[in-house]
This record gives sequence, C-alpha cells and structure tokens, in this order.
Amino acid sequence: MTVTVRTDDGTRRLTAPVGAVLRDVLRDAGISPYTRYTERLNCGGRGICATCGVRIREGETEPDHWHDRLADRFGYPRLSCQYRLTRDVTVEIPEKRVWGGRE
Repeated sequence: MTVTVRTDDGTRRLTAPVGAVLRDVLRDAGISPYTRYTERLNCGGRGICATCGVRIREGETEPDHWHDRLADRFGYPRLSCQYRLTRDVTVEIPEKRVWGGRE
C-alpha cells in the first residue's frame, strides 16, 4: 500500500502492508499525528482521546469506529489509530487546535 502524507514540510510517500494501522505507519516514518503536547498525553492508540486525527483526502474507507462515524458526520478528522489500511490513501495532518477543527 502507498500512503501519501501531506504536511507543512511537503509531501512524503510511505509504503505499508495491507491492514496496517495508519498511526503506526506514520510514527514509524517519523511523522507524528500529534501536537508537541499530545505526543506524550494520548491514549496510546485505543481510540478514546481523539488527538491523532488526520484528514483522509483520497482513498477513504467507511468509518467502522464509533468516533470516526461521528467525525465523518460532523466534519472532524479521522482517528489514525483506528484507520486500517485497505487501499492506497492520501492523508493530511491538520492544524491541531485542541482535537482538530471542523472543515
């Protein structure tokens, strides 16, 4: 799978196996979905703190986590810790206010 990541520093292309968790792929590549504060203060990938949000720009799949269903409905970022890769995807790390703003 190819994961294209858009950040303030530019665009990077990463490779990952099918079924990998997006948060883990990002962190393994040295790209943090967190802010400098939430890098240490997060739920560790359990899907309850909402601090690892990303915007899926291409290749989005249907939300299967309760938070992501609400995020999709109200325009908030998806949780990278709950996003399993099943196809090529393009993501953007949004500016983090508290937990990510609406679009």
